[in-house]
Amino acid sequence: MPGPDVPIDLPPAAQKVLAPDAPAPLRMMAARGILPGAKPADLVTVVAWLTEHGDDAVSAQARQTLGKFPASVMDAALTQPLSEQTVTCLASSYAENAEIVERLLRQPNMSQPGLTVLAEKASERVGELIATNEELMLKFPVTIEKLYMNKSVRMSTADRLIELAVRNGIELAIPAFKEAALAIREELVVEPSEERNLDDELFLETEQVAKIAVADSDEDTHAVDEEGEEQLREKFLPLHARIAQMTITQKIRRAMLGTSAERLLLVRDTNRLVSSAAIKSPMLKENEAAMISASRSVSDEVLRILANNREFTRNYQIKLNLVTNPRTPFTFVARLIPHLREADLKSLSKSKNVTGSVASAIKQQLGRKSQSH
Repeated sequence: MPGPDVPIDLPPAAQKVLAPDAPAPLRMMAARGILPGAKPADLVTVVAWLTEHGDDAVSAQARQTLGKFPASVMDAALTQPLSEQTVTCLASSYAENAEIVERLLRQPNMSQPGLTVLAEKASERVGELIATNEELMLKFPVTIEKLYMNKSVRMSTADRLIELAVRNGIELAIPAFKEAALAIREELVVEPSEERNLDDELFLETEQVAKIAVADSDEDTHAVDEEGEEQLREKFLPLHARIAQMTITQKIRRAMLGTSAERLLLVRDTNRLVSSAAIKSPMLKENEAAMISASRSVSDEVLRILANNREFTRNYQIKLNLVTNPRTPFTFVARLIPHLREADLKSLSKSKNVTGSVASAIKQQLGRKSQSH
């Protein structure tokens, strides 16, 4: 009798290999891709099944075999409808092979697990192949989320996917989807980012990185454009100049997936959709959040979002920075004051760097503390 989850349409020889009482040597031989008389589609199905249902040695061998089938075997197998499990296994093994991915996407049993694997591992070319299949994108919207968060996927492809979701009323679970969707709906015109304050030590890192990149490169930093004018190559442009050339939706995606230096610039962008995306980035680190919480160049909306983030406000320095920062909305400052140490409260009560309302709230907190002693 065949074992659990074994495809019932396999020929007897293949069923025998996958039976619970199948001899170990027989399974290992099949895991190596040796199954006399089996058609390519059956052979691929058996090996895919063994990647998940064999013992450790058999499964390891099956995974190795699955990723190295001769082109003739794969060509023949992919002309037949394969099971969902087989398609998913092939997606995992051939996610970087654009030719095979293109054929897998046409398989009738391509499902969410297989698409998720492909989207997470996708190269630029594979990401474009997946994204062009709008029927699958609408059927499995999670795939759009995975592609959007994949740094290898083109910015233009990501924009197109967000637009597809918006047009079809699909809400995606990505950190700044509302901001990206609003930018698409309103067809926002690119607005120049506000001029950087070079005295702001928080953001000097971006200029230093750009200068080092040019100084350490042996490449020609300039190229002649179509009009015969010599222009600085894009890769050598200062970071703020490259960002200024982006559209709103491109800025939003870069804010979420870019480098620390990019986020520290984008979190100050004059467009609230961009700055909100930066502070909501899943890549945001605690040290970045601490710097942002102390900056007076960010908007009150950014500080509100940060103050609402329980993960970051567990950090004492971030709490202290938010209370001290005059741009933090008072509602959130009042919520954080009871969590500050008495020594810091006493110091802040005498500080001229906090607003009058904050100073009053701090004195009230100190009064409550003294009464409780």
